[in-house]
Amino acid sequence: MLKPGIMFRTLVRFMAVITAVTGLYASEAAAQSPTRSLPLIRAAELEGLLRLYTRPIFKAAGVNPKAVKVYIINDPRINAFVAGGQRIFVNTGLLLESDTPNETIGVLAHETGHIAGGHLARMGVEIESANYTAIIGMLLGLAAIAGGIAAGSTEAAQAGQGIMAGTKGLAQRNFLTYARGMEASADQAALKYLNATGQSAKGMIKLFDKLARENLVVLANADPYVMSHPMPMERISNLEQSAKKSPYYDAKDSPALMLRHDLAKAKIIGYSSGPQAVMQRYPASDQSMPARYARAIALFRKGDIRNALPIIDSLIAELPQNPYFWELKGEALLENGRAAEALAPVRKALELLPKNGLIQILAAQALIDTEKPANATEAVKLLRQAQRSEGDTPQTYMLLARAYAQTGDIARAELATAESALLRGDKKLALEKAKSAHARFKPGTPEWIRANDVLTFASRD
Repeated sequence: MLKPGIMFRTLVRFMAVITAVTGLYASEAAAQSPTRSLPLIRAAELEGLLRLYTRPIFKAAGVNPKAVKVYIINDPRINAFVAGGQRIFVNTGLLLESDTPNETIGVLAHETGHIAGGHLARMGVEIESANYTAIIGMLLGLAAIAGGIAAGSTEAAQAGQGIMAGTKGLAQRNFLTYARGMEASADQAALKYLNATGQSAKGMIKLFDKLARENLVVLANADPYVMSHPMPMERISNLEQSAKKSPYYDAKDSPALMLRHDLAKAKIIGYSSGPQAVMQRYPASDQSMPARYARAIALFRKGDIRNALPIIDSLIAELPQNPYFWELKGEALLENGRAAEALAPVRKALELLPKNGLIQILAAQALIDTEKPANATEAVKLLRQAQRSEGDTPQTYMLLARAYAQTGDIARAELATAESALLRGDKKLALEKAKSAHARFKPGTPEWIRANDVLTFASRD
């Protein structure tokens, strides 16, 4: 039997443990990269399109476009979300299921509303508040249980258990009420941004309606108080009433933007689906530009470069200022071991998009694969430029290592290999190559310092 003094000290220790565990969990969660374990994909064309969609929305929201990163997740489900600060994650399914650019833009406007409203930061406060509510409930419940045991009262002990369960439910409901309010706030912000940029909210409503219809069975008997988003039909009704007041409600996407949207969808399907699925979606009878684009991608990916190239050339002839058609031709040739032939189209793509890091990397790879020292020197310059926009990626350092080796600069090749290995998590190789590079550079030089940094990080457990 617990005495009152012992019971109090036990509860204090319990509270300290709960607080410590909660704090540890928050720290661990904050330390995790928001992009870790996500099936992210990189594509200059898709990223360029999303920048085009978000730029005016960010401006209307007062958000610095350079401060927000947009990531693409290879996931067929319709979804987009904000996480890890000013980061928007977009599923490929959102683009694929959007019939028009306006539908995707509406969802991006909603996510921008979360960023501009500081919802993530405030969400953290609400989670902490919910945790404290639950903790207090646990403490009160434990106190009642302990008191009941001390008094020999089974009813009192059971009442303590009820307090714990009830408080947990209350904390959850309070948090979800806040979440629903936050979603409604982002909806209203989206309407404001779309109106400010002369765009319709019809697309956003259409996509929400599509999602609602897909989940009709699941939501039929749902309790609205245990949902993090407003009930779909109520949400759509409220949005539609407000949206119809805008003079831009019937505004349409331009034909040029529609084409870019359809080409982006074709690229996703061409790369993510098998040749048979692509041909079913885009049969030979469909001679539209997006259909030919998807078929060309499917053909070159299965190794049929002979039939892929004429289609790509027809696309280029029809729209020669599209850098992504040139990029595709260069990629198709490069992946089929024809690096020398790939140089001309990748240079053209680079001419049209000189600051695009992904195209700079592709051009560097083509130069390196020719295995000519003069081209390798040019590749080094391109890769250094690419690092400004792409940051530190293993592929960039791997290519740098190859380029330096071709020019005879073994010290820098070793250093680049070490940096690439460290980024991939191969600490053994990183240590080996960093030691070699460290010994080759003059102490105090930037390269020597970088090699020393790799040694330091690679040596950590």
